Amino acid sequence: MPKSAPSDRPSRHTVLRSYAGEIHAEPGAVYAAIKRRLTPPDPDVTRFTADDAERLLVVQGGWWYRGEYRVLPVDGGSRIEHELLNVAGPLHFLGGFAARASVRQSAHVFGRLLTELAAELEA
Repeated sequence: MPKSAPSDRPSRHTVLRSYAGEIHAEPGAVYAAIKRRLTPPDPDVTRFTADDAERLLVVQGGWWYRGEYRVLPVDGGSRIEHELLNVAGPLHFLGGFAARASVRQSAHVFGRLLTELAAELEA
């Protein structure tokens, strides 16, 4: 699979949800911990791209789903940003319909990620 730039979103996309949170841990450690969690066991099923220099992770699976995670340095720790995108092609409107369950669960899932990262990495 050729490696494209992770920030290259498909031309047709809609941001369904955006989240951000901070934890008191070094950005490199936070990025590495998220990368461990997101790296798929089967790269043929889910497209996964990691841009270590930018601390950007992209998971794209199925026909509509794309998740982007960024880790940024802030005073006293790290800011984690997550965007959930609909990247469905010609039937774009159906992506939003198919995404309903993922969108409903996304705040809880992101909150759990922050809680787990804080428990693992905060001193």
